[in-house]
Amino acid sequence: QVQLVESGGGLVQAGGSLRLSCAASGRTFSSYTMGWFRQAPGKEREFVSAITWNGGITDYGDSVAGRFTISRDIANNMLYLQMNSLKPEDTAVYSCAARNVPWVLSRNYGSYPYWGQGTQVTVSS
Repeated sequence: QVQLVESGGGLVQAGGSLRLSCAASGRTFSSYTMGWFRQAPGKEREFVSAITWNGGITDYGDSVAGRFTISRDIANNMLYLQMNSLKPEDTAVYSCAARNVPWVLSRNYGSYPYWGQGTQVTVSS
């Protein structure tokens, strides 16, 4: 079992930056693939980024590639999402997720059984 708690959301102007954090608890966090997803009002949940258990392989959605960076600190059970050059269309609730498949990344939110409660990111124009 993995429990996830996000933090770091807030209000930022377009062009600004935010860093989201996800604190994980559970003895086997280090063996889990982690991901970030977002959902804006009236829209479907969208893949943002994912990272393998050791951080060696990462993946990004087309809309955030080049602006966002995913990373993890296994020793401290933390997952991060550095978001730069934010745009109003990045406004959404951001959630971290985990799945017990160490080496295979997935963009499918249905393949992640563990989720945090989400943190709101609002980008003003």
